[in-house]
Amino acid sequence: MYAWLRNGLFALPPETAHDVALNALRIGRAVGLPRLVAGCPVDAPVDLLGLRFPNPVGLAAGLDKNGDYIDALGQLGFGFIEVGTVTPKPQPGNPKPRMFRLTDHEALINRLGFNNKGVDHLVERLRARRFRGPVGANIGKQKDTPVDEAAGDYRFCLERVYPHCDYVTINISSPNTANLRALQDTGPLRELLDELTAARDALDAEHGSSRPILVKIAPDWAADALVPSLEVIAGSTVDGLIATNTTLSRDAVAGDRHADEAGGLSGAPLLEPANRVLETARDVLGGDRPIIGLGGITRGAHAAAKRAAGADLVQVYTGFIYRGPALIRECIDAWTQASTGA
Repeated sequence: MYAWLRNGLFALPPETAHDVALNALRIGRAVGLPRLVAGCPVDAPVDLLGLRFPNPVGLAAGLDKNGDYIDALGQLGFGFIEVGTVTPKPQPGNPKPRMFRLTDHEALINRLGFNNKGVDHLVERLRARRFRGPVGANIGKQKDTPVDEAAGDYRFCLERVYPHCDYVTINISSPNTANLRALQDTGPLRELLDELTAARDALDAEHGSSRPILVKIAPDWAADALVPSLEVIAGSTVDGLIATNTTLSRDAVAGDRHADEAGGLSGAPLLEPANRVLETARDVLGGDRPIIGLGGITRGAHAAAKRAAGADLVQVYTGFIYRGPALIRECIDAWTQASTGA
């Protein structure tokens, strides 16, 4: 069924197709359309970060930036959902067109630029959700906020989403907000994490509960930069890591008619660079710090490969657009087989 639906959606511009698909899911939820497309959910629980995940396959941030479709997406079989990236105030993002399909490569390029309705809207949607799996809130800085003042934006969002989500992701790795990746450098990273973990501790005490904080990093690192930044993360009290965001590299898609478009490349070409960062992260962080593997998963075997590289959970996005809900079940099966040695 999804292959037939995808043919229709891929006849539309990518961002239009994105909006049409999500609105159709939301409308169809009343008659069980998502469950009809996806089948019954798979129970393969994972306990991590003080949370129980119904299965190890989550939806990455970016598909549902504003939390408007949590319940409909939850019926597709995801073990958890991450919404955002959200900023303190609404912002339109970059000019359109800003999404491009590289169909021959099962890939996308986007330069959306943190387009969202603002953190207060997201809080309303988080409060209204019925999906019982964990929901993470991915937060970022306003486009016009200088990098040296970014911590204030992150803290503002953290304080507002904290009571209403299950974990928070600090997005310092999108390539589509100017200078954002400078926050991955050791000095700014240490200052940001110190401030946000202190804010988290204060919120924990205020609310009498805990919300894990994760950091989402890029796959594009100079050879001498990745390990020092991971050592900063390892030395902090951040609860976990997401590896990785989209890539600026075009080596794997050279010659595609959209290869020269600005923005982050996601999908199948991201698998190997994302896995290299994941493996390094596991080496530096050791075995106890949770890592969510993201980037390039278009087949179940790719989820199993991320588990072998050190991931405790995985997220999908572009592969889900190309493969549909079947990818979720395929990844769960492959993950389970890798876990049991079957």
